[in-house]
Amino acid sequence: MAQQQEANIEQLVETLSALSVLDLSNLKKALEEKWDVKAAAGAPMMMAAPAAAAGESAAAEEATDFQVILEEAPADKKIAIIKVVREITGLGLKEAKELVEGAPKPVKDSAPKAEAEEIKKKITEAGGKVALKGV
Repeated sequence: MAQQQEANIEQLVETLSALSVLDLSNLKKALEEKWDVKAAAGAPMMMAAPAAAAGESAAAEEATDFQVILEEAPADKKIAIIKVVREITGLGLKEAKELVEGAPKPVKDSAPKAEAEEIKKKITEAGGKVALKGV
């Protein structure tokens, strides 16, 4: 029985070692919710060690998904920007118009870097100002 537990622990260690920092963070949140606990910042944690070694700035640089935020839509460019927003989001005319007029607002909550850059390029070409925020 002890050998089986050791094998399970080794397999769990290997699985956790393969996770990204973002996945480890999501795992930590899920465990906190399931067990109704809160991880203390100063407490040594198996999951916190890789994140601490990477450092906060490295984690920010390694963001794989980005939130695309429409910062500004000049009045003379709104129609073109609304068309692009509709194309990207699949929203109806009314919803896209409200999003553009309510700027700054997120156009897409989470997109891979390449897709986020493409969205930014399309909106910028239409005349809007866009910001990318790592998530």
